[in-house]
Amino acid sequence: MEEVHPRCAGIDIGKKFAKVCVRTPGVNPHSRRAKERISEVVTTWGSMTNTILALREHLIEQQVTLVLMEATSDYWKPYYYLLEDLPGCEVMLVNARHVKNVPGRKTDVNDATWLAQLGAHGLVRASFVPPPAIRELRDLTRTRSAVTRERSREVLRMEKLLEGAGIKLSSVASDLTGVSARAMLNALCAGERNPEVLADLAHWSMRGKSGELIEALTGRFSDHHSFLVLAHFDLIDKHDQVISEITDRIEAMIEPFRDARTLISSIPGISNRVAEVIIAETGADMSRFPSPAHLASWAGVCPGNNESAGVVKSSKTTHGNAHLKGALGIAAFAASQTKNTYLAAKYRRIAARRGKKRAGVALQHDMLNAIWHMLQTGELYNDPGADFFTTLRPERTKGRALHQLEQLGYTVTLEKAS
Repeated sequence: MEEVHPRCAGIDIGKKFAKVCVRTPGVNPHSRRAKERISEVVTTWGSMTNTILALREHLIEQQVTLVLMEATSDYWKPYYYLLEDLPGCEVMLVNARHVKNVPGRKTDVNDATWLAQLGAHGLVRASFVPPPAIRELRDLTRTRSAVTRERSREVLRMEKLLEGAGIKLSSVASDLTGVSARAMLNALCAGERNPEVLADLAHWSMRGKSGELIEALTGRFSDHHSFLVLAHFDLIDKHDQVISEITDRIEAMIEPFRDARTLISSIPGISNRVAEVIIAETGADMSRFPSPAHLASWAGVCPGNNESAGVVKSSKTTHGNAHLKGALGIAAFAASQTKNTYLAAKYRRIAARRGKKRAGVALQHDMLNAIWHMLQTGELYNDPGADFFTTLRPERTKGRALHQLEQLGYTVTLEKAS
């Protein structure tokens, strides 16, 4: 097989150290490959910054033209970030599933050697690593999502505590951190135990639920529960503050991509927050993806391929980018609830035949398809309309409606409207 990179390095990365195989032309007396005039020397390097900088000098000295490393957890980041601008060398991060070694022969040394061999013959594809500005934005959006999840967990913990106290407020109020619910819980913590007085603290629409609130606020709430509820509220407030600070930071960093956010958020169901996640995960640069199909495949919102002997064993979606899929899932659900939109009509059409999950994935695929074209052309989203499928094949729509009426026992005579 032809060698694309005669001087190549493969790095098998761990938390504390990495095995580096430098593959160069020459005779290695300790290798069985000596007849092929290939030298594969494996050395061990630490994961501290100074050691990686020394590794950088070593790779420059060896004149390697390709450095290949496996994406292992987050341990690849110190190596990649310090080596990515290696002069005269391409640094490539690869998916671990694409470079699996022969089973039964897995050691760190073998893995490093195998990576070097794959790189030398050009048998791997590089994973997408965004530029520094997008990496920082990605860190912020992912942290905001993580803190938001933690806030939700804190609310659930408080709900469990109230259940133990016999306070069923969550059965009446949709949000325990809302104005009305919080006023009642604060009064409980302050020592008020009269359910009627507590129910009178309700605001706006909840004032019409006084009877239910009186029943829900009758329990065995004690000083113990008061202490823990206040602790939960304190943590929730801290999470809110952190989320607000991160959002302000994102707002400042999104400035170069503000036009892209405006384009993406014009799609029904996609809010500014979801648009920010999409920009942070894709980089808003569609030149990296040759077509919308490549973008959908990278994101993991298209059918996978698992075929053998002409039999399709599975077509479930691939793993893809979990953060992007999560944001698109939220957007797809929101779009399915909109009125008089193409996406909502498509969701109902597919959900009736294939189920809600497949319909959600189909909407995510359509959204990415639209995003790819919009970022390429700079045009806002143009909704085909809720009647798109009706007008696409009017004869079929008419026939289906007639068939349904005939099944109900009606005889229908059609006259064309003037």
